[in-house]
Amino acid sequence: MRLRRLTATTAAALMLSGTAALAVDEITVAYFLEWPTPNQFAQAEELYDEALGVRVNWRAFETGVQMSAAMAGGAVQIAFSQGVPPFVVASSAGLDIELVGVAVTYDDNDNCVVHESEGITAENALELEGKRVAVPLGTAAHYGMLRQMEHFGVDTTTMSIVDLSPADGAAAISRGDVAMACGWGGGLRRMLDYGNVLLTGAEKRALGIRIFDVVSVESNFAAENPELVARFLRVTDDMNSRFATDREAMLPVIADAAGMDMDGTVATIDGFGFPLIEEQLGAEWMGGGLQEFIKTVADFFVAQGTIDSALDSYEGVVNISYMEAAADM
Repeated sequence: MRLRRLTATTAAALMLSGTAALAVDEITVAYFLEWPTPNQFAQAEELYDEALGVRVNWRAFETGVQMSAAMAGGAVQIAFSQGVPPFVVASSAGLDIELVGVAVTYDDNDNCVVHESEGITAENALELEGKRVAVPLGTAAHYGMLRQMEHFGVDTTTMSIVDLSPADGAAAISRGDVAMACGWGGGLRRMLDYGNVLLTGAEKRALGIRIFDVVSVESNFAAENPELVARFLRVTDDMNSRFATDREAMLPVIADAAGMDMDGTVATIDGFGFPLIEEQLGAEWMGGGLQEFIKTVADFFVAQGTIDSALDSYEGVVNISYMEAAADM
């Protein structure tokens, strides 16, 4: 079943001032540990609860695939920083899920690491054929790995690919159980203690490999609570803006919420980008570029055999109305 967009009446209601009556008194938001973002200051200080007028429960997940499953089961209403590939897989399969914002960009904070004992670099990447590789399937790391292997001409059907979370992948490469491991955040930093990347973030961007996470929502919940979703995006944007001027005061709170030490928090967050609302509403993102990129990812996954089929267009699963409402708050 295709996801439905907001009705004209609901979209108009988003623009009304004042606090709308809410259909819920609490919500659950999915997020990642070891993934520090400015909005975690609001998470820790309960600023979301205050702005939304409901209790906000935060539930940590290891992958965006798990977030999709939780939304499908009704356990989660909003996923913050879900990877594009998990969103593509879920929406292509007909899950009632919508993309309502961009959470974070991170070309250098998602990558694959080859164990130093292999002696493999970009110059001899074909030697990865036949190797054992750890990668969380259906995630941004999986997409990035497949695109990199395509670039190098590596036949991934010869590989033994093991579905492991970044933390487990880091443990596997540390033991020498895999030749290459892929992941993000703290898991990626630990992987780098044992090897090297094949392409830098800038080199991946030059190949058209964009890595970013999104804010996704269960579509029926969002349609019933449009102002709540818009206010969630407004608070998130406020934290991104505040971080630019109040970084030092916010970092300790963010680190604690992310379950990290300060050095790890700084190392990770310095590799992130946080597009503000005005930028997100522009042509590169929700004004059209994002929808086109998602279609590209979906078609690539079909070609790789990762999903059976793609939607004809992903315009219907990207709902810009909530971000437009947040811009006017």
